[in-house]
Amino acid sequence: MKIILTHEVSGLGAAGDVVDVKDGYARNYLVPRKLAIRWTKGGEKDVEQIRRARKIHEIQTIEQANQVKAQLEGVKVRLAVRSGDAGRLFGSVTPADIASAIKAAGGPEVDKRRIELGSPIKTLGAHETSVRLHPEVAAKVDIEVVAG
Repeated sequence: MKIILTHEVSGLGAAGDVVDVKDGYARNYLVPRKLAIRWTKGGEKDVEQIRRARKIHEIQTIEQANQVKAQLEGVKVRLAVRSGDAGRLFGSVTPADIASAIKAAGGPEVDKRRIELGSPIKTLGAHETSVRLHPEVAAKVDIEVVAG
């Protein structure tokens, strides 16, 4: 099935790309989560609009990405969450929580879709996440999850 990506999908492509995927992957995962739309002849007009919007929001050069990376790696991020007695969280820390904590700590504004968690954060303590700034540049951000 031919689809148009509306958001970046790891391992598949960036917003505005037209890709061919299996029918079930598109029908059951990409389209319901609004990561893609079905390709049509009329949809070709949308591709240019999506690409223009992507150019405005994305970091253009590796130099810019390295500057943002230096800012991110210099920020100390503390995230206060509700937890139980044993140090386990009620729920987990989401990429949206991390993005707002980075902004609150004085760091640059980061898109939550660019934050990659290796595994869900469900305990108190120090954790490391990766922020994909550019296809060639990723920043490591240390997060301290504390009871709050």
